[in-house]
Amino acid sequence: MRVFKYIFIGFVFGFGMWKLEAVSAFRIIEMFHFKSFHMFGIIFSGVAVGAIITQLFKTGRLKTFRGEEHKFAEKDHSWPRYILGGLIFGMGWALTGVCSGMMFLLLGAGYTVFAVFLGSALLGTFAYGYFRKWLPH
Repeated sequence: MRVFKYIFIGFVFGFGMWKLEAVSAFRIIEMFHFKSFHMFGIIFSGVAVGAIITQLFKTGRLKTFRGEEHKFAEKDHSWPRYILGGLIFGMGWALTGVCSGMMFLLLGAGYTVFAVFLGSALLGTFAYGYFRKWLPH
């Protein structure tokens, strides 16, 4: 029953994204053509909330559910890998018309064609995991 809370949070998140029209092809096309702030507002809100919560964890003002302090691992601050990863993610998003997280939502909403996109995303993830030791990081 421990998994139930994650399923519930995923359901609430998916329902919220559906109601915000974040899965609408019209909204996504508007965003990529810079015609509307709707999707950018959703993304920037998520980034802002994530940054605030991260800073609260780093300063010790926020703890995990078990009352422990969360420690963040140091990351390599080389920009080329982030730019390349962002470009690949953005191209995939533009080609499919859907963000990777929304594939689950659209598949659950009955758009069965997204099973192909979800399968391709999973295949790409497993391929990265397999070839990771040979890729530059």
